[in-house]
Amino acid sequence: MQCKVLSLVGYLLMLSGCISVSLFPTPGPLTETQLSGEGSDKVLIVDVSGLIASTTQGTLIKQPSLPARIKEELTMALEDPRIQAVVLRINSPGGTVTASDIIYHEIQVFKKKRDIPVIASIMDVGASGGYYVALASDHIVAHPSSVTGSLGVIMLTLNAAGLLEKVGVEATSITSGPHKDIGSPFRTMTSKEQAIFQSVIDSFYEQFLDVIHQGRPKLTMTAIRTHADGRIYSAAQAYERGLIDQVGYLEDAIEQAKKKAGLKKAKVVVYNRPRDYKHNIYSAWSQESLRMSAFPQIDAFTVTRLLGGGPQFMYVWWP
Repeated sequence: MQCKVLSLVGYLLMLSGCISVSLFPTPGPLTETQLSGEGSDKVLIVDVSGLIASTTQGTLIKQPSLPARIKEELTMALEDPRIQAVVLRINSPGGTVTASDIIYHEIQVFKKKRDIPVIASIMDVGASGGYYVALASDHIVAHPSSVTGSLGVIMLTLNAAGLLEKVGVEATSITSGPHKDIGSPFRTMTSKEQAIFQSVIDSFYEQFLDVIHQGRPKLTMTAIRTHADGRIYSAAQAYERGLIDQVGYLEDAIEQAKKKAGLKKAKVVVYNRPRDYKHNIYSAWSQESLRMSAFPQIDAFTVTRLLGGGPQFMYVWWP
């Protein structure tokens, strides 16, 4: 009888607006979890997994975008003087040009403020925008079976003109200029429009080459252009071409971080949301990042959601 009264009281309180219950709670603030090691100094693992984009992650429970979350983690690290090194655990085929550059920029800003070593550890995939992010580090380690490379730019767009014609639908746009609706998914692109897009792609490509040259100063621009033809490389091939510094495991990257920081011992830590279970250095940041990084290919639904029907410039490996 008492349980029934309590249930009734709770129900009435919810109706009155005194209690708000969400079936899908919003993510809480980041907290620190120790994974291994000992001592007062810390090595922070920052996860760069999945498609690099400025869109929120998750389906039922929304998570911050990858650039927003990494910015949040780096800000926390700035406020903790015991963080003496950072390891970027990269497992990504890349993503949009802007999102990739934002993460690269934030890591560079962090390094200027803290002046501590940042080591990149490429896992399954660290291609295109994933490699772009790795270039912000001081040392790049690639897992023996990882895939990297795919250095270049791709523009993704949809052309639904044939489909609309089949169903008897015609799209009409009224513009202020002949190229205002360039890239429209409702008509075939003209050769002049293709040339316009190519000029933009060439500009982003040169930006990518400059970032590679800054991150790999021992490589000449001639060599970089030879390597940056869009092909992928195994870890061994990337090492032979000077695109990475070491073939090794995540533990090797952590040891390299400790070595560069002058540490004999240190705690290995991560930042995570409440209810995100972290047990060891291979624990995924979230179930969504695990799903997105399980295989480098991106399904049609993801592309459609990302593009929103319009063209998108991407540093991404697109098999």
